[in-house]
Amino acid sequence: MRQDSYAAAGVSIDSAAIAKEQIKKLAKATFNSNVLAGPGFFGGMFEIPTGYSKPVLVSSCDGVGTKLRIASAMGKHDTVGIDIVNHSVNDILTCGATPLFFLDYIAMGKLDPVLVADIVKGLSTACQQVGCALIGGETAEMPGLYHGNDYDLAGFIVGIVEKDNILNGQSINPGDAILGLPSTGLHTNGYSLARRVLGESSSAMVIRYPPLDESVGEALLAPHRSYLGDLKPVLSEIKGLAHITGGGFTDNIPRTLPVGTSARIKKGSWDVLPIFELIQEMGNVADAEMYRVFNMGIGMVIFADQAKVPALLNAMPDARIVGEVVADTGKGRVIIE
Repeated sequence: MRQDSYAAAGVSIDSAAIAKEQIKKLAKATFNSNVLAGPGFFGGMFEIPTGYSKPVLVSSCDGVGTKLRIASAMGKHDTVGIDIVNHSVNDILTCGATPLFFLDYIAMGKLDPVLVADIVKGLSTACQQVGCALIGGETAEMPGLYHGNDYDLAGFIVGIVEKDNILNGQSINPGDAILGLPSTGLHTNGYSLARRVLGESSSAMVIRYPPLDESVGEALLAPHRSYLGDLKPVLSEIKGLAHITGGGFTDNIPRTLPVGTSARIKKGSWDVLPIFELIQEMGNVADAEMYRVFNMGIGMVIFADQAKVPALLNAMPDARIVGEVVADTGKGRVIIE
């Protein structure tokens, strides 16, 4: 066989080398003194910071999902990296953890160094914003498995929390307040339904429907918000957090609530984003399904003692009181009324 047989089979080692050099440069911008080895070696190395008496590592893994189809239709790939980093940061934040380092997985049918660089720019930007080091990952070229411009993006995060400061929701009681922090849009969930209702072609993405003040594509591609900056200063004042991702209100809030409690959520206590109103109207989607699929404009739910609410609202001006913890009467763990 010729020396370029691997390239003829669809895999370019040269393209991979170019992409990896770009990744190294972008990742280096996220390094701090705890990074001992980053992309390029066989394993990333990170020294656990000092100052913890009982450090607990918290990890999470997730993907961007079919939001990537919107990015492809828009020809804009520099924000999906922000999505996966912020999604992951929010997940471990629900335990009270601060991010330490991040790894990514990018797979596509034909490796495009320019596309990879765009994706990693988003990863690097978001990691720098939250003080998280991008220390490694995998860039895979898999012809025959991914076709055309299809690609996938997943992320892996490790954070740290003092054992005595872990948030687990076990101190939540009936009568506690439920606050919500606004989302920027769909974040990274519900895109299969959104695409079915609104379409996913390039022509569908440029349409401007009322009540949107931007195109469909711009609304759908809005980056996932990180709540680390909002919540880190007040973590000691709250009892629990629920990141509203896949499963919406209905499935995520019970993950934090202790046995014997339910959440009563009051509609109208926050502004539902126009993109959700559009999806519901055009798709004729029932309320119950909307609140189980989407975040409906609330990306993070906060549980706190009623006495802490004024200080929390002062610290987080865009937070809203969205409900109250009640005793579980068997009518459901999340009651939306």
